[in-house]
Amino acid sequence: MTTYGIVLFPTAEELDFVGPFEVFATSAGLRDGADTALLVAERGDPVRCTNGMRVLPDHTFDDHPPLDVLLVPGGSGARETEPHNARMTDWLADRAARADWVVGVCTGAFLLHAAGPARGRRVATHWQYEEALAARGDVTVVSDARYVVDGRLLTSQGVSAGIDSALWLVGHLHGRDHARSVRRALQYEPAPPYLADEPLAR
Repeated sequence: MTTYGIVLFPTAEELDFVGPFEVFATSAGLRDGADTALLVAERGDPVRCTNGMRVLPDHTFDDHPPLDVLLVPGGSGARETEPHNARMTDWLADRAARADWVVGVCTGAFLLHAAGPARGRRVATHWQYEEALAARGDVTVVSDARYVVDGRLLTSQGVSAGIDSALWLVGHLHGRDHARSVRRALQYEPAPPYLADEPLAR
């Protein structure tokens, strides 16, 4: 059984956690409910995310079950506010030390750097913030990979890259065929991507 815990905080980027949550929940369903995906926040109140979505966490820092996978999304909260929230960084450091995998999506890498798990590691983050993260020191930012695995730390570039990294993780945990089944169930086949410069049909 794998328990996936996704941490929430004000102004977390929605797709950073909703995309991986969909991957983890679909994976759990295909495994007949053997796994669990849940949302954890400092408090039990609804969390207002970057684009206005309000999300109710399943658990707080004080009452969640043991987490095998800990995922931190990005958003302005991950870059600007939560790195200075000692309750958040202390909790992340403690839970990351107990988890099998620690996952950062987009600028979630900033919060993982502040809490410790990303220090001294190779990481990916959103392209707009690569220089800012590198400037914090004690981290190697990789700019040419959609996601990066360094030990048991998995980080990905912005927003939709979190889906790719989550698929990699369920494939690593439960096999590539399983990950392909999850991808098919989600109808996630981004090839080719949307072509913004494609001329209109006449």
